Amino acid sequence: MTEAVWDNVVWRKSTRSTGNNACVEVAFLGDRVAVRDSKTPDSPVLIFSAAEWRSFIEWITKDSEGVA
Repeated sequence: MTEAVWDNVVWRKSTRSTGNNACVEVAFLGDRVAVRDSKTPDSPVLIFSAAEWRSFIEWITKDSEGVA
């Protein structure tokens, strides 16, 4: 996708993120999920299928159980 296309996307980041812009941002694009670095929004964007993203979230959620 071109840079202009990314300008029209709604990017989201965790409400737990701090104000130092050291986060990833995600955009939900139907059956795809785009991920970018909040520090460098013009850098390349990673694209995952919805199934890949769901598996990733399930894995990190399961892996972090019991971690404070």
